Amino acid sequence: MKKLFLLGLTSIFLSSCVSKKEFADLQSNYDSAKEELVNVKANLQECLIEKDRNSNRAEMLENQVGSLQEDKKSALKQVENLTVLTQSSSDNIKTVIAQLSEKDKYINGIRTAMTQKDSINLAIKYQLTKELAKGIQDEDIQVDVEKTVVYISIADKLLFTSGSSVVSERAKEVLGKVATVISSRPEMEVQVEGYTDNVPIVATGIKDNWDLSVKRATSVVRVLQDDYSINPNRLIAAGRSEYVPLATNDTPAGRATNRRTRIVILPKLEEFFDILEQRPQ
Repeated sequence: MKKLFLLGLTSIFLSSCVSKKEFADLQSNYDSAKEELVNVKANLQECLIEKDRNSNRAEMLENQVGSLQEDKKSALKQVENLTVLTQSSSDNIKTVIAQLSEKDKYINGIRTAMTQKDSINLAIKYQLTKELAKGIQDEDIQVDVEKTVVYISIADKLLFTSGSSVVSERAKEVLGKVATVISSRPEMEVQVEGYTDNVPIVATGIKDNWDLSVKRATSVVRVLQDDYSINPNRLIAAGRSEYVPLATNDTPAGRATNRRTRIVILPKLEEFFDILEQRPQ
């Protein structure tokens, strides 16, 4: 500031004794110096601001470095924990794989048993069809494999007279052929199921369709036991009444279809459970 003041005094002093041209030159120099001073002050202010910014940036960088160092320590700790966990998981996975391998063996054993059972069922169906074809050609007899069992479905008109549970002589011939196959499979059980239509029964000694279906199943079981010497501990009698129809009960043909007796040849439950309880080899 002193320089500017002196320069100003000098310019005033000289203005009285110098030419106008020289005064103009001095004035121009003064203005330039003044402008330069303003620019220098502005640059200085910008430098101070930039210094503050750099200081803040340096502090932020130091904080970030510290945070990264902490993250590094945490990551190293996690890696150590993961190493332990991975080893434990590896051991668990090996255990699970071993267990699955044992289960696969067990499942394959069951599949093998079921395949064998299916083959046996087909063989039984073939035997029954062959036996029943000898001298008996009747559309009222049906032999089939359903799920895991073989069954023979016989229309009641072939076995009984209407409203009766007494097996006809013609039916005993059919049951004799069925008994031939049953005798050749002593490992199998035989369930006889009686079915009716929904027409209420009116007959002496028979209360309702439940009663009729059970009596008819029992009559067939007695024929197999008494006439053909099938071991009674292999025989089961069951009545299903009118509640498992194959066709509508609204027509005579449908009701005739629903009146039937079904003989089911199935594995003994004890043998089935033995298969399930077998441990894999």
